[in-house]
Amino acid sequence: MSGIVSHLLHVPPPLALVLIAALVFAEAAIFVGFILPGETAVLLGGVLASAGVLPLPLLLVVVVSAAVVGDSVGYEVGRRFGPRLLTWRPLLRHQTRIDSAREMLRERGGWAILLSRFTAFLRAVMPGLAGVSRMRYRRFLAFNATGGLVWGVGVCLLGYFAGQSYEKVATLLSRSSAGIIAVVLLLAFVGWRMRRRRLRGAEEAVSDLRSDHRENRGDRRVRLTASAEVSAGGGERGERHELPS
Repeated sequence: MSGIVSHLLHVPPPLALVLIAALVFAEAAIFVGFILPGETAVLLGGVLASAGVLPLPLLLVVVVSAAVVGDSVGYEVGRRFGPRLLTWRPLLRHQTRIDSAREMLRERGGWAILLSRFTAFLRAVMPGLAGVSRMRYRRFLAFNATGGLVWGVGVCLLGYFAGQSYEKVATLLSRSSAGIIAVVLLLAFVGWRMRRRRLRGAEEAVSDLRSDHRENRGDRRVRLTASAEVSAGGGERGERHELPS
């Protein structure tokens, strides 16, 4: 790998940016992630930025944009071809993992899009599966853009600060993907519980208000009925007094 970095150091910066963007874009758009994860290209881009070959701000913009646009194309491919996409031969070889990814998408919805960004296989297939499932594009884009931003900036900076030792970072990153997913899932669960508790409190408050309203209406009816009876009784007594005359 050090030889690859040495060669890339002599690649013209515009060409290096194009190659990195193409690999990140194609990872989910045309499922190149099965062959070469875009994460490797982004790490190498960070190494080039640390060596002064590429400007870091421009690299960040290119990587995040390529990730979001590539996933959007993958989503559109899944939406256009539907279930036929799942009969594609490279996908059939990973049927068990595809089924697990579809189950994750059904259970987690948009969060599955964000979480998939941190695993090479899911990063390549999840946008297409979201399109097949007919997830609303706005919802897909919101989670896709968030995941692309966090992933793109994070991996670029890892490569940038790692420099020539990026191979160790790449190994650590692949091993820590499960940990990242676990942390995000935990945060999502805590947020869901807090939201559910707030909704439950609001529902109880509304229920109490309705109950009080019904009680007030009942009391009012009782008072009106009593008043009517008193008035009726008074009228009858008046009539009785007038009869003898």
